[in-house]
Amino acid sequence: MMSFVTVKNIQKRFQEERVLKAINLSIAEGELFGLLGPSGSGKTTLVKIIVGLLNATTGTVAIDQMKVPSLKLMQNIGYMAQSDALYSELTGRENLAFFAGIYKIPKDKQKERIETVAKIVDLTGDLHKTIDQYSGGMKRRMSLAVALLHEPKLLVLDEPTVGIDPILRTSIWEELKKLQSNGTTIIMTTHVMDEAEKCDRLALLRGGHITAQGSPAELKEMSNEETLEKAFLYYGGLTDANTGDN
Repeated sequence: MMSFVTVKNIQKRFQEERVLKAINLSIAEGELFGLLGPSGSGKTTLVKIIVGLLNATTGTVAIDQMKVPSLKLMQNIGYMAQSDALYSELTGRENLAFFAGIYKIPKDKQKERIETVAKIVDLTGDLHKTIDQYSGGMKRRMSLAVALLHEPKLLVLDEPTVGIDPILRTSIWEELKKLQSNGTTIIMTTHVMDEAEKCDRLALLRGGHITAQGSPAELKEMSNEETLEKAFLYYGGLTDANTGDN
């Protein structure tokens, strides 16, 4: 299967610290790919490089055979960061309208897209409120709505369900699977094992290296473990419960 996202020998230094060391990934179009690892393993740094928000020290990233960073590519990428980049003095609807303009969604289509994404994240009844009235979980949901707004070909989600209640988390996953079935490629970081099980393939990061890569079933088989959590412990993975990242 042809690679849609290609990460070649990516390294990243912050001053003297090497945060990423020779990362190589090949992600197929329409694949749901998970990045897992303990706090400080480099997951967030890696996804920022993939979407073009950070420059790698060495190495290259290509999306749909186009080199990153690229302004043209940004119209086809939806990115949800760990920290919510929203305008607190604007309402939810005003935030979505602002980003719809940034993404150059045609005026006659903006209202429909705003209503659609608000429904997906269960914020239809809260669009009139300003963001500073939103709880932490509501802000996470609004950030996801923004990332989905322009129907991107590539959706990159950094810990998307942190602070979201289990029932809504289930419905969001249903929507992600629908998007995937329609051809959207999804890359996500997560520390939640049941979410990791839903990914087609996973890469485990530790200390800036990929220590294991494969489907959940393959990782369990290769480590001779019955659960994904034990497999990751086998590969030297999730020993830190914190969800912060470099």
